[in-house]
Amino acid sequence: MARATSTARHELGNELRRLRADRRAADVATALGWSESKLSRIETAHTGITEPDLDRLLTSYGVRVEDRDRLRELARRGRARAWWTPYRSSVPDPYDEYVALEAEAVLISEWEPQVVPGLLQTDEYARAVIEVGADVGAAETIQRRLALRMARQAVLTRDPTPVLRIVLDEAVLHREVGGPDVLRRQLGRLREASERPGVELLVLPFTAGAHAGMTEPFMVLEFEAGTRASVVHSEGLTGGLFRVTPADVDVYRDALSDLRERSMSPELSRTAIAEREEALRLLTAS
Repeated sequence: MARATSTARHELGNELRRLRADRRAADVATALGWSESKLSRIETAHTGITEPDLDRLLTSYGVRVEDRDRLRELARRGRARAWWTPYRSSVPDPYDEYVALEAEAVLISEWEPQVVPGLLQTDEYARAVIEVGADVGAAETIQRRLALRMARQAVLTRDPTPVLRIVLDEAVLHREVGGPDVLRRQLGRLREASERPGVELLVLPFTAGAHAGMTEPFMVLEFEAGTRASVVHSEGLTGGLFRVTPADVDVYRDALSDLRERSMSPELSRTAIAEREEALRLLTAS
């Protein structure tokens, strides 16, 4: 699977820092006739690197020509224009990396106690969520964020499709984001999504009581074997936070296991969604 632009650039930067080892960045840059800032921006994934520059850098590190293909491929992808580039100005910087990781993941597991996850939101539900964001101002920003959220959903139709495991708090079925009509149509989308291959949608009932996910919503992103380690992403008012250490990831995996065990079965969850959808239909028809 081709790595997304942002993740490829980060992988290359990490590899180049490893290859530099204990060499001083200033010394490497001077030997190549570069500024230290240029080398730093390449290593921190703030900029891409041309193939000639990469070859010069790898030669200075003593990397054999026959061992450079993987790094050249990462550099090529790092120079590519990501599909979400037009939306970057409307979202916080860390969101760029989040979209890249989501696009690459083969298993997406998410706990959401407040709203329907973005990958399954309808256009009108998503707009209602975005409009109340703490950092949203201009109507143009709202529209661009909405367009990005809808575009992200293409990850669910790529080949191969990722496995999606979502646990929703029962409160999500009752919180009338956008009003009862909007919520009813959103629940219809959820019910349909729950029937797709590769999608597990569970509802955590109010009767579950205290549970391991009470402090925050979060997502665990898993990747193709041999590509990168798993990543946890959690969202806050001022942006997202990534956790990458194995110990941290294991804590969130355990929390997800607890949530899944306490949830209704997929069949009962689908029934709960359908019943709430029907109740809203009757409410809005009266």
